[in-house]
Amino acid sequence: MSFTLFPGTRLALALESLAGLSVGDALGAQYFVPGNEPADLLDARVPDPPWDWTDDTEQACCLVATLDDGDFDRDAFAWRLGSVFEPYRGYGPGAVVMLRQIREGLPWPIAAAAAFDGQGSCGNGAAMRAAPLGAWHADSLAHAAVQGARAAEVTHAHPEGIAGGVSVSVAAAFAAAARLGGRRPDPGRLLRATAAHTAPGVVRDGLTGPAPRSVAEAAERLGNGGRATAQDTVPFALWVADRYLDDYPAAIAACVAAGGDVDTTAAIAGGVVAAYTGIDGIPGEWLTNREPLPSWLAAAVGRE
Repeated sequence: MSFTLFPGTRLALALESLAGLSVGDALGAQYFVPGNEPADLLDARVPDPPWDWTDDTEQACCLVATLDDGDFDRDAFAWRLGSVFEPYRGYGPGAVVMLRQIREGLPWPIAAAAAFDGQGSCGNGAAMRAAPLGAWHADSLAHAAVQGARAAEVTHAHPEGIAGGVSVSVAAAFAAAARLGGRRPDPGRLLRATAAHTAPGVVRDGLTGPAPRSVAEAAERLGNGGRATAQDTVPFALWVADRYLDDYPAAIAACVAAGGDVDTTAAIAGGVVAAYTGIDGIPGEWLTNREPLPSWLAAAVGRE
């Protein structure tokens, strides 16, 4: 399928994906609060508002504020990440150190390469923020993959961390393209298309294995984010997105039921699914319950 996307359309797709990401993040984070049981969501009841979002959403807002024509501007993205990050949003210790270094002037390639004793991060940070970038590039999965890698490399030098960002970018581009094409893809197609643009490794292997038959089996085989790595997070979240591509509440419910790093799996799955359903697929009450997005985002994208 071939089509042309104008800048306003790209931004609208990215913002709707961001809405799905941020609601999934904020709602998922409520299940770390004592007394909020998974049954609340599965029975169509949700925790009381407000739902504060976490570092997943803060980084995604920085990404959306950086999107523009041409190659993704990594220097501008690094500057935004370092300038606005709030450690209490749930950043891991390694991310706090890296972003403080960037804020203090250390070039991002050096900060990213130095993480984890020079191995680079294989955490899920690049993946959890990536869906809006993919939605922006709905006209080319290959371009989404290239730009997804550029965005990931700002904070993740490990191949698996980069693969996580690439795969979520491609999955969201595929979902947005399917929406524009007017047809719900058959189950499994999103995963196959994503794997085709993801470098060989553990993340890719998780996208290409036999299809799990249930959420519980998927969490057991693919992980649920409990290890806070792309390898343990991305395959499950994208399996959820593929299975529930036209049902945003069911996708978030699956992430909640699986446990683990619920805010991150729900952010990834929510961002991809919303790239397909649009904002109308997200329950209005959930959007209202989510903490408002930062005011600087509207200023950055020209929608004050």
